[in-house]
Amino acid sequence: MFKLLLLSSALLLSAPILATPQATADASGIAVSLDQVLRGTWRDPANVARDQYRHPKQTLEFFGLTPHMTVVQLWPGGGWYTEILAPLLGDHGQLIDAAVPAKGDSESDGTVKYLAKLKADPEVYGKVKVVDFSPPAMLDLGPDGSADMVLTFRNLHNWQARSQLGNVFQAAFKVLKHGGVLGVVEHRAAPGKRVGQVFKTGYMPEDYVIEEVEKVGFRLVGQSGINANPRDTRDYPRGVWTLPPTYAEGDKHHAKYQAIGESDRMTLKFVKP
Repeated sequence: MFKLLLLSSALLLSAPILATPQATADASGIAVSLDQVLRGTWRDPANVARDQYRHPKQTLEFFGLTPHMTVVQLWPGGGWYTEILAPLLGDHGQLIDAAVPAKGDSESDGTVKYLAKLKADPEVYGKVKVVDFSPPAMLDLGPDGSADMVLTFRNLHNWQARSQLGNVFQAAFKVLKHGGVLGVVEHRAAPGKRVGQVFKTGYMPEDYVIEEVEKVGFRLVGQSGINANPRDTRDYPRGVWTLPPTYAEGDKHHAKYQAIGESDRMTLKFVKP
C-alpha cells in the first residue's frame, strides 16, 4: 500500500530540537506518504475540499504520526480522517475507530453510514477495527497501555454537554502506552470565555481543555496554530454549525460564512508520562 519512513522528532514547548540529517529524511518520507494518501481516489471529493481548512498533513505531522503506530480515533463521525489514517496505517500499524454504537436511533445514523463506507471499500478499510464508545456506559478503548496515539477531532463539546469529558480523557490515558500521544483538535472559544458560556455553541476555551486533560495525568508538550482561523468571530446565531460545512442557516448569509471558512481551532499535543 504505502511504504512509510518513521518520523523521529516531536514538537515540544521546551527548547527546540536540532534536526539531524536522518530526522530530516524521515520527516520528508512521511510527508511524501501523506501527500500520496491525500490524493487517494477513495477520498470523497467533498472531504478533499475540506483539506484547506483542516490541514490534515500538517496536523498529523505535528502529532508525530508514524506508520507502525496503533492509533485510536475517538468518534470518527463520517470517517473524514479515517480516509487518511486507514491507508497510512494499513501495512504496518493499526487504526482503531471508537465510534458511537449503531443502535438505529438518530444519534447513531452517522455511524451506520460510516460502517457502510468501510464495508464498501475493504481494500482501503479492511484492517480498521471498530469498537463501541459511548461514555459513560462504554469507555473501553482496548487493553491498558496498548496504543501509541489517541486522536480526537472536534468532539470535546459533545462530551462536555454530557458531563463526560473527564471520563473520555481517563479512557485515553488508560489505553495509551507511557510516552503515548493524545492529539486534540477542537473549536476554540474567544479568549476570556468560560466553558459554561460557550460549549453549547460548539466552542471550548483552550485553557479549560488543557486543564481538564492535565488533570488525569497528561503533560502538554505542544500547541500549534495549524488550524487557527482569525476570520472566525465566534458569535453566530447557530453556533459553530453556522459555518461550513454545516451552514445551519441554509442560504442565509451563505457567502459571508463561506468567506469565513471553518472554525478557529486549537491543536494540542499531550503525552502520557
